[in-house]
Amino acid sequence: MMKKPSVTIEYCPKCGWLLRSAYFAQELLTTFSEELEGVTLKPSETSGTFYVSVNNKLIFDRKTENRFPEIKELKQLVRDIACPDKNLGHSENRNSSI
Repeated sequence: MMKKPSVTIEYCPKCGWLLRSAYFAQELLTTFSEELEGVTLKPSETSGTFYVSVNNKLIFDRKTENRFPEIKELKQLVRDIACPDKNLGHSENRNSSI
């Protein structure tokens, strides 16, 4: 059996981003309770850092995007790697013609 994907959220504690990181982790663990190995919160030594990666593959960088991800967007990014066939229900935007 293949190992489940793991998400890492690396954040700047000096910027006060622990609560935001914990919220994102909670949302991902709730949505992907059976699909993920876990979510790791990793304090960064570098100021301004906010990265989200799946199996060490960067999927979101606050500095590159010049913003934080929306939770809906983050769930879609994680889903696309962790379990592409999973329907995200109200967070899904693949079929916006409804």
